[in-house]
Amino acid sequence: MGRLRETPSQTAGPYVHIGAVPTFAGLKGVYPEDLGSGPMYEEGVKGERITIKGHIFDGSGTPLLDGVVEAWQADADGIYNSPLEPRGPSDPKFRGWGRSATMGTDGVFTFETIKPGRVPWHDGRMQAPHIALWIVARGINIGLHTRMYFPEELDANANDPLLSRIEQKVRRETLLAEEKNGVYLFDIHLQGNDETVFLDV
Repeated sequence: MGRLRETPSQTAGPYVHIGAVPTFAGLKGVYPEDLGSGPMYEEGVKGERITIKGHIFDGSGTPLLDGVVEAWQADADGIYNSPLEPRGPSDPKFRGWGRSATMGTDGVFTFETIKPGRVPWHDGRMQAPHIALWIVARGINIGLHTRMYFPEELDANANDPLLSRIEQKVRRETLLAEEKNGVYLFDIHLQGNDETVFLDV
């Protein structure tokens, strides 16, 4: 009996923007606006409003101009906007997720959100405030998962169940944002000496 051969793997191709952010890609009329675009909150949201900006760099240090980043997080009280959330309803003024394309000639992604509260780990220990990020781009076969932590949360970061599992302390630094002039800067490095820690989730 003949055997079927495995077909060559395929990357996301140059079509990530068309599928995920069609308005940004120049396709009008698909959605009134791209899903997940704009601020992740409405007026009246609880918590500290923040801005996050960053780049996605390839192995040569070149910013990707065709990436898409999604941000997922809890509200200011540490509650997720999810039907699976067992601790009660989240802030109705907070969406809980956002999507941003790497835009312009310098490939910057941006999120307007609020600083999240702490959420419990599966064993009940409290995690440091963080935002989960999912990255796709041309050349990435499977979306990459990582986290952004806040540099001012020294005690919480030191005791975070996930950060403490990263054996090399220098690698933990790749998950810490830098606060500058009221903006959190967080660059994602796909390869190289500064490669961001990615999570198998």
